[in-house]
Amino acid sequence: MPVTRPSPRTSLRRRAFTALATVALAGAYLLAVDAAPALATPPGIPSKATAQSQLNALTVKSEGSTSGYSRDLFPHWITISGTCNTRETVLKRDGTSVVTDSSCAAVSGRWYSPYDGATWTAAADVDIDHVVPLAEAWRSGANGWTTSRRQSFANDLSHPQLIAVTDNVNQAKGDQDPSTWQPPLSSYRCTYSKMWITVKYTWGLALQSSEKSALQSMLNTCSS
Repeated sequence: MPVTRPSPRTSLRRRAFTALATVALAGAYLLAVDAAPALATPPGIPSKATAQSQLNALTVKSEGSTSGYSRDLFPHWITISGTCNTRETVLKRDGTSVVTDSSCAAVSGRWYSPYDGATWTAAADVDIDHVVPLAEAWRSGANGWTTSRRQSFANDLSHPQLIAVTDNVNQAKGDQDPSTWQPPLSSYRCTYSKMWITVKYTWGLALQSSEKSALQSMLNTCSS
């Protein structure tokens, strides 16, 4: 039988259609990526193996008292660059499409809270959480620090100590450790445990037995 070949015009149409379809698929992919929530990723989150080694090295002892504690003993937020303080710096770091005014205040943007999976478009709905709360640090050894060291801890941008999250979730956490409070979104608890462990290890803070047990259980859920 004779082979019927498409005419040059038909082949051209097919190639044009294929090219348009490829562009459309690429566009759809880009839209999907843009629509996905941006995960807040503070710096210095260790691997599971490193976090385990750090957890094993931490000093375990009875928790200290909050006697004498005041948030004023941990000066924050401090100026980081220009007119931007620590809170504003974290909002820009953890947000998507963040626009700030001349005083560095966020006037628009989008923030995904990994603690509960919520997304916010108003900075007023977002708190900057101290992963290891200031009062918890006080009870774990920071009561013996200088004010300068406490200020560095409260404004630590080099380790996973600060993260933008839903304000009422942060307020519900308060100064609790992982033995009594963990992120409502269970899939984030692995990351949360690694953040908590490395902050305590970096700053030489102790932990209590129940806290260590909770951290170990959370760390066991990590794949890496």
